[in-house]
Amino acid sequence: MKKENNLTSLELYLCPNVRSIIKKLPNNFKLVLEEIRLRINKPLMVFGGGKDYFIDLDGKLSLTSVNSYYINKDNIEKTLQLASNYSIYSVEEELKNGYITIQGGHRIGVVGKVLIENRKVRALKNFSGLNIRISREKIGVGSSVLPYIINSKCEFLNTLIVSPPQCGKTTLLRDIIRILSNGIPSMNFRGLKVGVVDERSEIGACFQGIPQNDLGPRTDILDSCTKAEGIIMLIRSMSPQVIATDEIGRQEDSASIEEAMMAGVKLVTTVHGKSLEDILSKRNVGQLVKDGIFERIIFLSNNNGVGTIQSVIDGTNLSYLYKLKNHNRLAI
Repeated sequence: MKKENNLTSLELYLCPNVRSIIKKLPNNFKLVLEEIRLRINKPLMVFGGGKDYFIDLDGKLSLTSVNSYYINKDNIEKTLQLASNYSIYSVEEELKNGYITIQGGHRIGVVGKVLIENRKVRALKNFSGLNIRISREKIGVGSSVLPYIINSKCEFLNTLIVSPPQCGKTTLLRDIIRILSNGIPSMNFRGLKVGVVDERSEIGACFQGIPQNDLGPRTDILDSCTKAEGIIMLIRSMSPQVIATDEIGRQEDSASIEEAMMAGVKLVTTVHGKSLEDILSKRNVGQLVKDGIFERIIFLSNNNGVGTIQSVIDGTNLSYLYKLKNHNRLAI
């Protein structure tokens, strides 16, 4: 899948004032830009390279808000009009989840006044802030962990990816899905049918039902579906050999995972965490780990930059297969 330049495609959805400023950002910063933050009556901010910055009208980055461009209500509303093709009603269901996915796979997080009905979000209005997250695929980043997650019999091993926020776990998950779906001729590993439950539209980044990220030719996606329901739906309808999800944690997730195991389906998923002890302390995920469901557990950090592979653990006996040393880094 050939994609248009990430930032160029995104700029089309920004209101004119903000678009003009973002275009003026230094080219080297554009390469690492991750988020654009619009908050009413607050300075325009961007996040990239592990830091957030204020921006002035000339696209100059600063650690202080002096001379920054301040966001107004019109900036917010115009950006949302562009993101929804001038029809907020058409993205009403997505807005209930707090975000809109736009062409290119970029995601716009939205905050404002929430209207509740029967203990559920009915609508979001009086929009006060946007978090525009730039979608970037990193093709090939999963290659570094292949020796750990595919055994000598060319079998994929149930894998759990663990990391704090913004350390690359979804990026790694996405590329593992692509690799499994494509197959690896050099390892004599044939492609597998992969079912993806993309509850928050972050893995495939579907736009109007079409994934904007390359997840391989043998991959089926359930977009904006809860993990617990999606796993069962895939097992019943798509005969997957592997099921992939992001950020498990609820009790119902665990029950569905166990059902997938009984059906002989392999699993690759992620969870927030920093260490084995941290994961074991989590009520639902911790029990899955103790039961040995995950044959491999990969821990990520940003110790040596985003995507540092801190360690790989054999989930069947909780022993280390790889541990980061200062002079040795596996990176995604």
